[in-house]
Amino acid sequence: MLQPELLRKQLFQFAAHIRDPDNSPAPNDIEDRRMGIYRDLFFNNVKGFLNSTFPVLKSLYEEDAWLELARRFYALHHCQSPYFLEISREFIDYLQTEHTLRDIDPPFLFELAHYEWIELALSISQENPDLQLIDTKLSLLDGHPVMSPLACLLTYSWPVHQIRPDFQPEQPAEQPVCIIVYRDTDDDVQFTEINPVTAKLLQQLEQNDALSGADVLNEIAKELGVANPEPILQSGLEILEGLKQRGIILGVTRS
Repeated sequence: MLQPELLRKQLFQFAAHIRDPDNSPAPNDIEDRRMGIYRDLFFNNVKGFLNSTFPVLKSLYEEDAWLELARRFYALHHCQSPYFLEISREFIDYLQTEHTLRDIDPPFLFELAHYEWIELALSISQENPDLQLIDTKLSLLDGHPVMSPLACLLTYSWPVHQIRPDFQPEQPAEQPVCIIVYRDTDDDVQFTEINPVTAKLLQQLEQNDALSGADVLNEIAKELGVANPEPILQSGLEILEGLKQRGIILGVTRS
């Protein structure tokens, strides 16, 4: 029987070789055929999750280049979660904090990956709103509009929702790209692009739950220098009602 310290050393050597076989030798007493089974099994599982979570990003790479990116993540990043469903989030962390853009990487690499990851995160989310705290009848101007916990307001520099192999912009968009990604009543993940003013409206509502829809719209009218806020109020109400019809806004906080 191996001594605890020797066993610990062997396990670390085994794990290091599985992660980075080119730079970490395998334990001496395990034949390479068996090690090869483990090498392929572990890496292929990780690669499979990356392939399924980031299909658009993968489509922008040659196969060898995508495999290299996946292997760098696999070898260099120390995951903080043991769950397979967290692999894609760990990949986002790796891209944001550890990966240095290469010539073969698109400049929008992180933003596109984040956008694709949000789709997975929402599809598996277990969050449910407490509908007893929400009034679905009161005007969205009179009360505080509540966003669904299954909706994410995102702002990017690149038009990530349009990127595909035949559309890869070289420069960021001229203005922020604002997108709401949400899960609808059929549990399908959808997205809708909104303008920066609508994004600001939602951001301010999220930041201060004491404000009504009218409060925020009146403030936006002042910032825009509009003397008569009524058109802004009417336009804002139509926008909020449209978001409510999609299930992005659920109603207003029940008083």
